[in-house]
Amino acid sequence: MLAVQIKAKEEILPLVSSKRIFIFECLGCHDVYYPVEEAQKLIDSIDQEIVGRATLDYLCHADYDREYIKAYAREIERAEVILVFSCGVGAQVVSSLLDDRKVYTCCDTLYLAGFQGLTAKEFDCDQCGECYLNYTGGLCPVALCSKNLLNGPCGGSQGGKCEVDPDMPCVWQEIFDRLAGLGQLETMDRLGPPKKWNVSPA
Repeated sequence: MLAVQIKAKEEILPLVSSKRIFIFECLGCHDVYYPVEEAQKLIDSIDQEIVGRATLDYLCHADYDREYIKAYAREIERAEVILVFSCGVGAQVVSSLLDDRKVYTCCDTLYLAGFQGLTAKEFDCDQCGECYLNYTGGLCPVALCSKNLLNGPCGGSQGGKCEVDPDMPCVWQEIFDRLAGLGQLETMDRLGPPKKWNVSPA
């Protein structure tokens, strides 16, 4: 099982400053734990235009998301930033479907022992308790890098492939390409202090 905690507004508000915002909120894990009141407090603290908001179950499933993206296409087109309130898998799915948009997660995903529920198998979240997706273009270096590197590719990656598994793409090359396409390479300068690995199940 998993639970999410809402990120501090000091981390989120600078990302959305002077931007029009669309919000995705996932209640699929509400029966385990989703902090509805804390999420609403963060949303209320945003002093920017919110052009639309979609609340759904299981944001981790791309088929559901595509239908909501179609239904809210006009509002999403107006938005400059997409905020996602969900576990790391949901945030990655939305980012993959809106890869020409700045997508930010407002949650950290916490591991709880037990049944994990419905999960999109093509995406992975290590439920590490300290989500880095806002700084890596919606691609998770904890789950997708063989060495769990958080500050760029290792010296062994070649031609966009992983040193450990040559059949696997180097996620840091993918991160660089995604951020370059969004005009956000400077985001990599804000990766922050060393990760608190004590909050990760690994």
